[in-house]
Amino acid sequence: MQCPCKYLKLAGVSTTYPRIDGRNARGERTRTALATALLALLEEGYLRPTSAEVAERAGVSLRSVFQHFEDMESLYAAVADAQMERLGRFISQETAEGPLGSRVTAFVERRSQLLETVTPVRRAAILQEPFSEELARRLRSAHDMARDEIERAFAPELAMAPLEERSHAVWALDVATNWSAWDTSRRLNGLSIENSKRVMERMIVALVKETD
Repeated sequence: MQCPCKYLKLAGVSTTYPRIDGRNARGERTRTALATALLALLEEGYLRPTSAEVAERAGVSLRSVFQHFEDMESLYAAVADAQMERLGRFISQETAEGPLGSRVTAFVERRSQLLETVTPVRRAAILQEPFSEELARRLRSAHDMARDEIERAFAPELAMAPLEERSHAVWALDVATNWSAWDTSRRLNGLSIENSKRVMERMIVALVKETD
C-alpha cells in the first residue's frame, strides 16, 4: 500500500521536520505516524479502531495519541483532511469540452476511481460521522466538491434546461454518481468495477438527455 504521508500536510500534519528543534521534529513525526496509522487501519477494514490500536500501529505510546491530538475526533478530522487532499486528483477542475460521450466516459473513469479508493474509509466514516461534527463537516465539503464537478462536466447540457429542471438534473446526477450508489452496485449487487461503471454511464446519459 502506498504510504499516504504526502497527503497529510493539509491536515495540519507536517511531513517536513525542522533540524533546529529536535522536540518539534519528534512531535511532527509522531503526529504523522498517528494519522498515517489511523488511515491505514481504516483502509484495512477496521471500522472503529481504538486509540490503543492506533498507537500500537504507529509504534508509539497510548499517551502520545492525546499529547498530540485533543481527542479521537481531532485525529479523525486530520485524517479526513488528508483524505480530501489525497482524492483531489480524481476531481477535474476543467470546464466541459468535447462530445458528451467522451465527457461521460472520462467522468465515470475518474469518479469510479475516487469511489473505489474512498470505500474503506467511507464505511468507517458512516459509523463515526454521527459523533463527530468535524468529520461530518468534512464529508459534506467532499460531497459538495464532487457535486460541483458534475455541474462543470455537463455544463453544456445543463445550460439547455430551464433553471428548475437544471437543479433537479444536478441532484439526480449527484444521487446516481455518489458513494451510496456505487456501494449498491459493488456490495449489494455484487457487480465488478467495470460493470458498475457501465451502470453509472447509463444513468448519466439517461439523466443528461432528459435535459435536452
